[in-house]
Amino acid sequence: MTSIIQRAELQNKIWKIANDVRGSVDGWDFKQFVLGTLFYRFISENFTSYIEGGDDSVDYANMPDSVITAAIKDDAIKTKGYFIYPSQLFVNVAKTANTNANLNTDLKAIFDAIESSANGYPSEEDIKGLFADFDTTSTRLGNTVENKNSRLAAVIKGVAELNFGNFEENKIDLFGDAYEFLISNYAANAGKSGGEFFTPQNVSKLIAQLAMHGQTSVNKIYDPAAGSGSLLLQAKKHFDNHIIEEGFFGQEINHTTYNLARMNMFLHNINYDKFNIALGNTLIDPHFGDEKPFDAIVSNPPYSVTWIGADDPTLINDDRFAPAGVLAPKSKADFAFVLHALSYLSAKGRAAIVCFPGIFYRGGAEQKIRKYLVDNNFVETVISLAPNLFYGTSIAVNILVLSKHKTDNKTQFIDVSGEDFFKKVTNNNMLEDGHIEKIIALFDSKEDVPHVAKSVDNNKIAENDYNLSVSSYVEAKDNKEKVDIADLNAKISKTVEKINKLRADIDNIIKEIEA
Repeated sequence: MTSIIQRAELQNKIWKIANDVRGSVDGWDFKQFVLGTLFYRFISENFTSYIEGGDDSVDYANMPDSVITAAIKDDAIKTKGYFIYPSQLFVNVAKTANTNANLNTDLKAIFDAIESSANGYPSEEDIKGLFADFDTTSTRLGNTVENKNSRLAAVIKGVAELNFGNFEENKIDLFGDAYEFLISNYAANAGKSGGEFFTPQNVSKLIAQLAMHGQTSVNKIYDPAAGSGSLLLQAKKHFDNHIIEEGFFGQEINHTTYNLARMNMFLHNINYDKFNIALGNTLIDPHFGDEKPFDAIVSNPPYSVTWIGADDPTLINDDRFAPAGVLAPKSKADFAFVLHALSYLSAKGRAAIVCFPGIFYRGGAEQKIRKYLVDNNFVETVISLAPNLFYGTSIAVNILVLSKHKTDNKTQFIDVSGEDFFKKVTNNNMLEDGHIEKIIALFDSKEDVPHVAKSVDNNKIAENDYNLSVSSYVEAKDNKEKVDIADLNAKISKTVEKINKLRADIDNIIKEIEA
């Protein structure tokens, strides 16, 4: 069975579990129980693999908890970041799930124990609250204990039947792929902003490749609006054969999504000491100031959200915003995220940021910020993508690429909104690997391509009121049929002659009949 077929089968089974067991529970809310169970199984198997260390004579799941010494537990937590006793493993809970009258409270106790096992260790902040959204006693699962246990058992049994392969064969990546698949499907069907929760994998891949283009190693990677962590994870996949020296950093304002991002790190075998995801508002309570600069920054921040802006007079003196001399509008925080990313960017690195198109042509404070960016030669490329690439929005977004190491005073504009750069899939469009390769090739070459790419001198952009809209510089291809007016008139004349002759013939026929 190929990896593509295996992945498709896995995704279909997981989606079936989600639909079969959610009942009256809202799908967007119920994803927490499905994803939480997937995560519980993953860390159980991951921890078992670590304890057994490839020794077939060791069967951790069947060991009594009493044989675990304090030294074993201490060493495991220092390495893995948490501890799970044999009785707490997913496989053992699944065995009795259908008959355990205390299933919901037993699960809560296990999750609390896993989280608290990290207390006092360096991993405490990375583990704390991971299961907070997996509330096994919630009324969303049912009004009675029996209803709660019945739904929980159905999810556990469904996840237990999934074939993930094993760690030794390195097929566990399918687990992570299925996890992202489930997030993407819930985002698509939840009636909520897909951009807030999930960036499609291939868009993430493009952004990661843009941010890390030409770098053989990076010190660390950062996402100031991390969401579920998909952009950071694409960076990991892109750099599997390279070096990410100090790991993955991100900040997320939504508590549920923050937990998903941390789970996602573990699901992709990123150990607790190689990632740091913080909870909070990046614009007014930024973390990781002591960690900057970052060689690679990737982000899909929320589009045109409100923020405190000028209502907080101290922000204009903030190191992130002061150089521009103006704050992003209170009703549109887009450029606040851009300036934040620029402030955290290293002299050798790049930032690739998904942006709402309006910020590139509007006046006022946004124009002043564009002036700062262009005059200081920080804008490397603006890319216009196709519409309908993101779940929950049809907007044709742009990607802004920032750099502090440009060797010329030009800005590149790329229009990949045409049909040569996406595939139509039901109601959405999709970037395929071939499309990404073509976009990266355009980005790398900086060569002008009619109707697709153009590099423009920054002085020209200044003369154009610092407008950074791609359509202002890349002429759209005229797909209308060209008409030769002289030839058309000649054809019309011949047609008129034929019509007149036909009318004359008809008149003669009528005269003969009437005679």
